[in-house]
Amino acid sequence: MLRLFKFCTFTEWRKAGRLAGVMALVSLTSASVVQAEPIRGAGSTFAAPIINQWSRDYEAVRTDGGDFTSPDWRVDYEPVGSLAGIMRLDQPEMDFAATDAPLPPEDLGKRRLAQFPIVMGGIVVVANLGNVGSSQLRLSGPVLADIYLGKITKWSDPALKTLNPDLALPDAAIEVLFRQDGSGSTFTFTSFLSKVSPEWKERVGANTLVNWPQGRGERGTGGLAAVAAATRNSIAYLEYGQVVRLGLPYASLQNQSGAFVKPEPKSFQAGLSAVAWDAARGFSADTTNLPGADAYPMAAVTYAVLSLNRGEERIKRVIDLFRLAFAQGADKATALGYIPVSRELANRIEAYWSNSLRSFSN
Repeated sequence: MLRLFKFCTFTEWRKAGRLAGVMALVSLTSASVVQAEPIRGAGSTFAAPIINQWSRDYEAVRTDGGDFTSPDWRVDYEPVGSLAGIMRLDQPEMDFAATDAPLPPEDLGKRRLAQFPIVMGGIVVVANLGNVGSSQLRLSGPVLADIYLGKITKWSDPALKTLNPDLALPDAAIEVLFRQDGSGSTFTFTSFLSKVSPEWKERVGANTLVNWPQGRGERGTGGLAAVAAATRNSIAYLEYGQVVRLGLPYASLQNQSGAFVKPEPKSFQAGLSAVAWDAARGFSADTTNLPGADAYPMAAVTYAVLSLNRGEERIKRVIDLFRLAFAQGADKATALGYIPVSRELANRIEAYWSNSLRSFSN
């Protein structure tokens, strides 16, 4: 099916040849022409930097250095948070959602959705203490939960001093910060707290949007990062790449083995290497408090979710975008602080795409 490209000057028409110009004019008057549109996605703010990078690369590759482009090769992505992205997937113009909280397999089947990982990383705890550098502060899961529960209210609390005997922690109130909007980062953070604190699990639980016991909420990763950077004695949870790019101080976190681990790609990967990716479950996986002496306990995965009711042509465009990202975008993901999908996992995802596409006529 012919797609519309950008308007050409008369000189360009002549260069393309008179016959091509006549054929194009005939095609433009045909009732069968469909207006080209960008690939539309929405969701995760965690993954927004790499999705935006891949989107620019996708258009550049498909244009292949030529003068002509098409809206079909552009990506319009809105970083509205994982929960809002999934909700927008019900809108007929939306092609995919990106979420850091995977949908359960039963939801995928009921709603005729396909889901697969696109990039990985980690959620880190930011502590703005002025005189304490990155990875110097040590936190355990139970102590972190007690801070967010409001049971530990000062940095000079004995529980924090026990974990950090060599640090001069201030006798100041802890300014607790969290994501106010529905967020996959919140899902990862609260999933971890639910595993290490029975009280957190009972009172708050794990979800993209929870009823926080106390603290100050901010919308979006950028909003939370800005407030954390500007608020002395604050604590927050943020995506690793964002923290590194902004130079925010982060804590080391105690893992399941009892080791205090610095957040970085190799420690995220140490935990993620234990995940058994199951295509039959839409690759849904638990990525917090994973075993391993070197594993950081809050790894995160961003998934693309798309509706099998959208039509084969639209779904193939989304697949084309992420196939190119897997093939050529790994270095860009690494540079931004993410962990790219491995070649082995990418092969399994591509097989999953083929199986999913067979269901269009079912």
